[in-house]
Order: sequence, then structure tokens, then C-alpha cells
Amino acid sequence: MFDLPAGAASHLRFSAEIPSLKEPWCIGAIVGPSGSGKTTIARKAFGDRMVERWNWPQDQSILDGFPREMETGEITQLLGSAGFNSPPAWLRPFHLLSNGEQFRVNLARSLAEGQLAPGDSPGVTIVDEFTSVVDRTVARIGSCAIARAVRGTNRRFVAVSCHYDILPWLEPDWVVDMPDGSLSRTSASSAEPRRLRRPPIELEIVRTDSSAWKIFSRHHYLTGKIHPSAQCFVGLVESRPAAFVAALPFPHPLRPGWREHRCVCLPDFQGVGIGNAMSEFVASLFAATGKPYRSVTSHPAMIHHRSESKNWIMTRRPSKTRPGPLGRKLGWLDNTVSQKRMTASFEYVGQPRRKIARTFGVGAAQSSQPGRNDSQVGDERRHRSGPLRISDHGRIKFGAEIRRHARPGASLAANRSS
Repeated sequence: MFDLPAGAASHLRFSAEIPSLKEPWCIGAIVGPSGSGKTTIARKAFGDRMVERWNWPQDQSILDGFPREMETGEITQLLGSAGFNSPPAWLRPFHLLSNGEQFRVNLARSLAEGQLAPGDSPGVTIVDEFTSVVDRTVARIGSCAIARAVRGTNRRFVAVSCHYDILPWLEPDWVVDMPDGSLSRTSASSAEPRRLRRPPIELEIVRTDSSAWKIFSRHHYLTGKIHPSAQCFVGLVESRPAAFVAALPFPHPLRPGWREHRCVCLPDFQGVGIGNAMSEFVASLFAATGKPYRSVTSHPAMIHHRSESKNWIMTRRPSKTRPGPLGRKLGWLDNTVSQKRMTASFEYVGQPRRKIARTFGVGAAQSSQPGRNDSQVGDERRHRSGPLRISDHGRIKFGAEIRRHARPGASLAANRSS
């Protein structure tokens, strides 16, 4: 057919230089269009370390699909490091997860199997068709999450992909570009690494109402309900809902103030610090009222972050709290109190953001300036905050100017209908 000799049509040769496992690198990438020889080169270089797919139990949770040698705590920690911090979803079978969730779980499983593989120190994981089944926003956030997980442990990771947009987010130490097989890498003798630098993540904060909770409720690890008087905020990444935080007044006989009521980051955006950044931003707004802002959490990742952060002090170490007076029942709130589970208590001690708090109409900051009428306050609440940026080293920077006008929840509603 087409007058082509059979031999010429059935033989292809690919060549590329791949860094040795004896060299000091952590993350590599093999990229190129379909048919360029990426998989062939990766399989030749790394053999049976190549990961294409995993078999998952059909009627058991994803936790049961991990190696039996691993403890449950090790598995959940690995899932968290891969950006999958949704305890309710940990109990579901693999086939009931979304594409984005399956992507994160497969990465965590690959890292687990690579860690336990004999003969390699550190363990090496090679993933073919990396990010091919998820949209590009999820791909970039996921690449950043996996890079943090790999660099924070004694592991090595190689991504094989046809997508070049992940490279700045993955920040590989070397890249092989097919089909010409060219290799670019950080010089081992360089005092300052020259990896691709990840772009900053911009998080827009929008004041909204409790109706936005329906987008996030099934991902909360305790309950899908929310207090009707909660003050609610949504974080948007590229105009898509990514995180949710709600706060309530906290009555106290000596130091009344505020408490964090709900904090959820959607699975597609986990693993890069968005949830903690959103939580601290909202805390800084309520701290501007001059009253304490408290939070109780049982999430291991959040406890670890706050224990290391200068913005929080731990007021109660991980423990179970005592029952309330007379052992009274709290209705559906019984599922949210910490008498039956290990939790830790924190108080926000970071800088308050008084100007932005007035913009959002938060608490007492709303009426802190004499002579301002309700219409002026309402106009200010239509602003969004300046851009919240998470830098390469986890520090948080806020833009100084208000970016544009929007009614609270307007952009969220547009996303909900799309």
C-alpha cells in the first residue's frame, strides 16, 4: 500500500542522552509529540520501573490498593503529599473518583511502589502519559504538588508527557526533548540551580454567601452542613472555585472573638498550599476587628503547617476535648465537635489586614470609620482583594491594588452555571 517497502515502514530508531541514576538529580522529564519515541526511550532507560497503570480493587477503598507493607498513616500521608487531602474520598473505590482524583491517587501509588522497589536508593518512579487525562489547570497544579512531594522525600521521579506546559510547574532537573533527543539540565557544578521556575499562583478572594457551600460540601471530612449565619469566602484560581472558608462568632466569657467554621480546598487544587493560604487570608480579615480568631482542626497537614507557621500559635496540643456542660446534645453539630477525635487548637497571631477587611465588610471593621454610610460600605464590598500569590518558597505576597469590581459571588455563579 502507498508503494512503501515494508522494511522502511516498520523500523524506527530513537536516540537520546538520559542522565544516569548515579548522578545527583531528583526530577526528570521526557517530552515530545505523539510518536516521537518518548515511551520507547523511557522504557529502554528505566526498564520495569516504568508505570503505565495500576490495578485497583473494585469494591474496596483506594487505601486497600496500596502495598500491604504500608501502614494506613503512611498511605494517607503520601496521598496528602500528592495533593489528595480529601478523607471522604479516601474511602471510595478507585472507579468512583473523578479523573483529577484518579490522577493524584495513581501518582501516590506510583511513589509508594517506587519507594518499596528493591535495589534503588533513592526509589525511582517513571510515569508515562503524565497529565494526559486531566485538564491543563489540574495538570499544572498537580505537577507542582508532585514536585513538592518528590523533593520533600528521598525519591526520584520522571514524567513522560506530550505536554510542555507542565515543565515550569514540575521544575525538572533535566529535560529530554524528543524526537531530536536533546538534553538540557542543571549543571552539577553550578552553585545556583538553573531549574525552570514555577509561575506564581494567583488566588482571587470573593465574599459570598452560604449557598456557595454546595460546591464544596461533599469534600469536607466531617459534615456537609454549614451554619446559616456563617460569613463565607471563596478562592478562585483562573476564575474557577478552588477553596472555601467560613467563619462564625465565638462566644467566650473572657475573650470573645471568631472561629473558623469550614475550610475546604477542592481536590483538583490541593497540594500547593492554597487551602492554608486561604485560611490565613480570612483569619487576617477577622483579626482586623481586634478580636481573637481561633481554629480547631484534626487534619494532619494543616496541624503540621500551623505548628511551623509564625502566623499561628497552638493553644491546645492534639488531644480529645472534654464534654460540654451536663453532656448536652448538639444535634448535627455533634459530628463536628472534637470529643471523639484528636484535634488541635490554634489562634491566629499574624498581621491583621485592616484595609482589606473594610473592603470585605468584615465584622467591626465595617463600621470602624465614622461618617461612612451603608451605601459606601456596600460599594467597597463589591471589590475583590488584590492578587494573593504563593511564591516558590511558600511565602505569601499580596498585591497592593484592588483589581476590579464584582458583586460578591458574581463570578462564582457564572462558574456554577458553566
